[in-house]
Amino acid sequence: MTDLIRRVSNATIDRHGAIQRRDFLRTIGVGAAGLSMLGWQDLLLAAAPTLRQQGKSVIVLWMQGGPSHLETFDPKPKAEGEAKSIGTAVPGIEIAEYWPQVAKQMKDITLIRSMSNKEGNHQRATYQLHTGYIPGGTVRHPSFGSLVTKELAPADFDLPGYVSIGGPARGAGFLPVEYNPFQLGNPAKMPDNVDTIVPKQRFQRRLGLLNQLEGSSTKGGDDAMVSDHRTLYSKASTFSTSPKLGVFDIKDEPAALRQAYGDNRFGQGCLLARRLVETGTTYVEVTLGGWDTHFNHFEQVSNLAEQCDPAFATLIADLKQRGMLDDTLVVWMGEFGRTPKLNGRGGRDHFPRAFNVALAGCGIEGGQVIGKTSDDASEVIEEPVSVVDLFATLCTRLGIDPHKENMSPLGRPMKIVDGGTPIESLLS
Repeated sequence: MTDLIRRVSNATIDRHGAIQRRDFLRTIGVGAAGLSMLGWQDLLLAAAPTLRQQGKSVIVLWMQGGPSHLETFDPKPKAEGEAKSIGTAVPGIEIAEYWPQVAKQMKDITLIRSMSNKEGNHQRATYQLHTGYIPGGTVRHPSFGSLVTKELAPADFDLPGYVSIGGPARGAGFLPVEYNPFQLGNPAKMPDNVDTIVPKQRFQRRLGLLNQLEGSSTKGGDDAMVSDHRTLYSKASTFSTSPKLGVFDIKDEPAALRQAYGDNRFGQGCLLARRLVETGTTYVEVTLGGWDTHFNHFEQVSNLAEQCDPAFATLIADLKQRGMLDDTLVVWMGEFGRTPKLNGRGGRDHFPRAFNVALAGCGIEGGQVIGKTSDDASEVIEEPVSVVDLFATLCTRLGIDPHKENMSPLGRPMKIVDGGTPIESLLS
């Protein structure tokens, strides 16, 4: 019976978490005695851990530059500034006036207002908010996107498991090369160089010749380099010939929906993110830069929110309408917040001591606020959340063990998250 449970747990799961009928019948083909001991409900319950883990996806909306918590989701009347607060779909929760569409979706969004950190440098904080680790030494830590892809992405998926849209993305670090992100600049345009310039049979013959040549290199002692090269070519050739390649053509979407997301690269990137997740991609990051508002702060925030507000809100509504929100974790965040006091140029400077993150989906109950800052938003006064706490929470919601170890090139085992305590109210 134990072996039967293992076989069912290892059966192929489709994109929506269902066991494929062919695999199910094959894996339970152990005779009538096995079926008599274990009913269908028992079999499905036995497979539950795998069912929960398979098919989950992550969409990160990365606000590059560090968005002000005051002008996003933690407005404060006593702080210096011009922004007013508005009510949301959840009584008692108010956010900044720049986000009217997000306000309507607040029943599905949870706000963490008590993020706190020490890294106030863009590069260091960006590294930490992408890996969970502070940069240092010679180790290049894997990005969270690469780690999630390694843990959750199906091995036989013929599109990239990790896609970055609109900005540079942190790579796989010391993980294998196949966990690096596929980077796309313009979401409204098909990826470059995906069309084969020779007939398919000729293309396959060329790949065969390449394999022979690389086999000779392996004998010369270049195993690691050849392995990476082969992996990249294999991934690229599979990608370019995939029947799913049309997922990148967002013109297939209704014009009204494209308009709802926003006629700009960030909005169209969020729409593409939904299409990719729907097709089977595990991790998508969409970047909106420009949040480093050291001057003309309010004008810049207004312009940025004008792009982000409809895209973020429509993404949540679209995922929910399609029945995808329960299996898709949406994370809105940047590297830190901004100073409560304005500088002499009408801007706000770097402020890691207090900032906010918004979460939705993947079983997280919306309409919550985690933590609290002081009346002027200068410090966290209730339920502080560290970067590793956040990462531990995300892992737990995705069914990933945050303490699982990967071996670094130095022979040192490194946990996915080194420390941290998951936020209890987001686990139920």
